[in-house]
This record gives sequence, structure tokens and C-alpha cells, in this order.
Amino acid sequence: MPSTITKAAEGYYRRAFTVDEIIAMQDAGIISEDENFELIEGEIVPMGPKYSAHERIKSKVAMALVRACPPELIVGFETSIFLSSDTFVEPDISVYPERLRSQEVRGPDVSLAIEVAASSLAYDLNLKAKLYARHGVREYWVVDANERVAFVHLAPSETGWGSVTRKGPEEVLRSTAVPDFKFRLIDA
Repeated sequence: MPSTITKAAEGYYRRAFTVDEIIAMQDAGIISEDENFELIEGEIVPMGPKYSAHERIKSKVAMALVRACPPELIVGFETSIFLSSDTFVEPDISVYPERLRSQEVRGPDVSLAIEVAASSLAYDLNLKAKLYARHGVREYWVVDANERVAFVHLAPSETGWGSVTRKGPEEVLRSTAVPDFKFRLIDA
């Protein structure tokens, strides 16, 4: 079977894409820049619309991160992170070295990736968490916009995260990447 074929969860074969092919399709206008999707192990995964709670939490966390971020780091918003030749993700918020252009950012460069989930909680806590760990993202948060709780993932490895901690709405969130950052989800 050629490497451009993947088998979907329901058992049917699909054609797999590479990051380079997706970029070429965007450059050619086949895929619009407005389309919101990620490439997960060769498969195009459409991302759903963002709702009020999602956008408010994302904005409030991002504002606090920007204020606390040291000058050698940058806070990215839905920046494409290229994890491999067939996988790119676009976390809601990411923190990475300021010296890198966004297209140069790879997994180990990401000090913190944050996904705010309203309808994608299971996806973000399972498949995406595994991808981020396997590709060396140093810290990963999933924020449940409905319950206002965060799942803080630390110590990535090929097999998963060494530590996953649930933080309630009134607990203070801190990041190893941005030591001056403090935030409570109840304040969003």
C-alpha cells in the first residue's frame, strides 16, 4: 500500500496528505486561507466554529500571557505548528522563541500550547495530547470552556505525558514557560 494512503477509524482507506502538499494547495487557491483545519497524520481535520465562551477565555488567557511574557518569547494565536511531514496543528495559543518565524516553529520549540475546548474536549485531551507529547511540546493545557477547568500536561515523552493535573476555576494557573504568568479561569 502506498504511503499516501491512510485507513480511517471506520476502516475505509483515504488518501493521506503531507504538509508540503497542503501548502501547495493553499498557494494554488485550491484550499482557501479562510478554511479552518488541521492536518493530523495525513488527514485533514476540519475545526468547528468558536463560540462566545471559547473566544472570551482564549482572549483573557492570551492577554494575561502577553503581559507576563519575557521579551525572548512570543505568544502566537492559532499559529501553525509543524509537528512532522504529515501533521500540523493550530493551538489556540502557543508560546515559542521570538527569534523564530511562525513557519519555523516545531514541537520542541513550543514552550506552551493551549487548546480551549467547547465541543472538542475529548479530541484535545486524547489524540491531540498524544501528538503534542510525542512531538516534544514542553507544556500543554486543555481548557474546558464550559466547566472553566484546565488540564495541565507536563513532562512529554514518546508515550504520553508524565503528569496531567486538573485545575479548577478558582485555582491559579501557572506556566513553567512564563514564570510571571498567573491566571484563574473564574476571572475569564
